[in-house]
Amino acid sequence: MGVDYYNILKVNRNATDEDLKKSYRRLAMQWHPDKNPTNKSEAEAKFKQLSEAYEVLSDPQKRAVYDQYGEEGLKGMPPPGSQSGAPFAHGSSGPSNFRFNPRDAEDIFAEFFGSSPFGFESMGRAKSTRFQTDGGGTFGGFGGTKNTFKSNTKGAGASGGQPRKAPPVESKLTCSLEELYTGSTRKMKISRNVMRPNGRLVPETEILSIDVKPGWKKGTKITFPDKGNEQADLLPADLVFVIDEKPHDVYKRDGNDLVVYQKIPLVDALAGTSINLTTLDGRDLAVNVIDVVTPRYELVVANEGMPIAKEPGKKGNLRIKFDVKFPLRLTAEQRAAIRRILGG
Repeated sequence: MGVDYYNILKVNRNATDEDLKKSYRRLAMQWHPDKNPTNKSEAEAKFKQLSEAYEVLSDPQKRAVYDQYGEEGLKGMPPPGSQSGAPFAHGSSGPSNFRFNPRDAEDIFAEFFGSSPFGFESMGRAKSTRFQTDGGGTFGGFGGTKNTFKSNTKGAGASGGQPRKAPPVESKLTCSLEELYTGSTRKMKISRNVMRPNGRLVPETEILSIDVKPGWKKGTKITFPDKGNEQADLLPADLVFVIDEKPHDVYKRDGNDLVVYQKIPLVDALAGTSINLTTLDGRDLAVNVIDVVTPRYELVVANEGMPIAKEPGKKGNLRIKFDVKFPLRLTAEQRAAIRRILGG
């Protein structure tokens, strides 16, 4: 059968495409000539064999021919025991004029690693994967700079297409009602795995800055593209923070409005009163109640609700709902006075 490609890649005959990639990546790094300067000739031979084996087994057509006819059939060589000059590829006894010409081993290596991962450009073919910072800032997302991960290498699949993207990773960002009223800046420390040019995954930490805008609501999403874990043959996931709202002791949010509940005695419900509140931005707010407070009565204070995110300068309303506290007992004199005053 000639060369045993499966044995060269240290995989079994049922190996999947992912198995082939993992094995090639590991062995190619081990036997790259740049990493073996003392036995470069042996390393070059093994490196070329690895690349040839991967090219054959990762291509369904080449793999099918190899599995049926071996290396001889794949390369159009005469099978063992035949006359050396006799042509091989006629009728049903061979792969019918199939000829395999291996690609350059360095080209296959560059598809996986971009450029030489050993500290110098020995291959001279592909540009290395790099971080590019737009706006002159340093990597990490500080100072309003925009950092995007760019790669000039193609996906390592047999078809040469772009690798698929991992699904988004969501994380809850809980904010107080005060933060959602005034806006705030939150610093989030993240840890993720990043892949070095040599194929190794290493942990990395980064501080992300999130500007919470006044009026943002629960469920608002802030997306940081490609900030998820990096892994082989998969584009990093987007990191998504989802706004959540912490319950407040006084106010309850209802869309763009704020709702507050006040318990007042019956005398205030009938004779009027003043409600003193501290707003979410720290102001003292006095609200005069001059109407008679009846069941289900609601006092609306315009423009004292939550900021409207899509309409800067505008706010919702403050709605005050009352619970009237009735006295449990009245004396005869009190009853008489009430009847006289109310005309009952």
